[in-house]
Amino acid sequence: MKTKISIIAALSFTIMGFAQKSEIRDAEKALKDGDAAAAKTSIEAVSGSIAGEDEKLQAQYYYTRGKIYSDLAKKGDDAAYEEAASSFKKVIDIEEASGKSKYSEETKQYIASITADLVNSAVSDNEQKNFDEAADKLYMSYTISPKDTSYLYYAASSAVNGGHYEKALKYYNELQQVGYDGSGTVYKATNVATGEVETMDKMQRDLMIKSGSYKDPIDEKTPSKKAEIVKNTALIYTQLGQDDKALEAYKAARVNDPEDVNLILNEANLYFKLGDKEKFKELMAEAIALAPDNPDLHYNVGVINMEQGNFEEARASYKKAIELNPGYTNAYLNLSTTYVNEGNELIDEMNSLGNSRADITRYDELKAKKDELFTQGANILEDALKTNPDNQGVLTQLKNIYGAMGDNENFMRVKKLLGE
Repeated sequence: MKTKISIIAALSFTIMGFAQKSEIRDAEKALKDGDAAAAKTSIEAVSGSIAGEDEKLQAQYYYTRGKIYSDLAKKGDDAAYEEAASSFKKVIDIEEASGKSKYSEETKQYIASITADLVNSAVSDNEQKNFDEAADKLYMSYTISPKDTSYLYYAASSAVNGGHYEKALKYYNELQQVGYDGSGTVYKATNVATGEVETMDKMQRDLMIKSGSYKDPIDEKTPSKKAEIVKNTALIYTQLGQDDKALEAYKAARVNDPEDVNLILNEANLYFKLGDKEKFKELMAEAIALAPDNPDLHYNVGVINMEQGNFEEARASYKKAIELNPGYTNAYLNLSTTYVNEGNELIDEMNSLGNSRADITRYDELKAKKDELFTQGANILEDALKTNPDNQGVLTQLKNIYGAMGDNENFMRVKKLLGE
């Protein structure tokens, strides 16, 4: 009885093997006939039992399955890319473990083809602003070909463009873990026939130069992308409200690129958001030292000093911004406001005084000082009108100053300019 059971079991096993081979052959025939859907049905019929078969049959199964899903992907089924890639990678794993290589070479060609198709599809998705799909395809390209880390970089860029920040953050962190640099060399040459400068790989460029159809070879070095990656990581942490991690990322980024003004400004703005105005001013001073001719930097320092009541420092910054950009209307408005605010601070003391001779004398001193400050504020806005005579913000603030001063003549003149 034991012998019979053993024979039946062996017979059943053999029949199963034949059944699987038959299904694989049916799948291969259907694929050859152009019926990828039927091929998929046949190959999936044996998916549950293929693990128990020998390495040769397993390799054949995954090779055929990879071709089927690759064909489906080419016909527009984006979900098939991953199935094709995983099947082909399984072929490589099986044949490397068994020491055989019946399908490996062709499989590697299929993998390269799938990668190229994925990248081209991702480019199309990006052009159509389907950034999430593009990011997924580029990331899959990277997982298929991990040596091509640029795919991971572009996957992160697509995710950022689509506002998928958590996905982008995952990719940027992975780039840093693998030590991605992104620097390299771009090979160019001038097409003799058209005069156009074209980019190509080095071998092709060198052959074209030798053939005489191209001339003037140029090797252009591309800079490292490490600082950009860390900077983008910090910006994403900020976007996600993870300010502590953002600050750590900014510090790391500035180690790589300490003179990146935009990086300094982003860090400064984060400190401003966190309420640390002194750190903001410190970083803005660094930025100004690196870019002294940028009027916006001086203006922003002026804003913080004005908020803190440092009127003289604020005025120096606003005047510098105007010097660099004579049409900087907001700098004129804020410069004027520093004088008005300082004048308004005197009004509180004026209102607190009594009717004694000393108080009256003090009151007159303060009023003269206030009027002088208001006049300075008005004069600044009159200067602003010389470059921007119809600016409603300037005219409205100027009208209010003349009204507060009791200067009815100028008050009515500006009202007329406002069309009131």
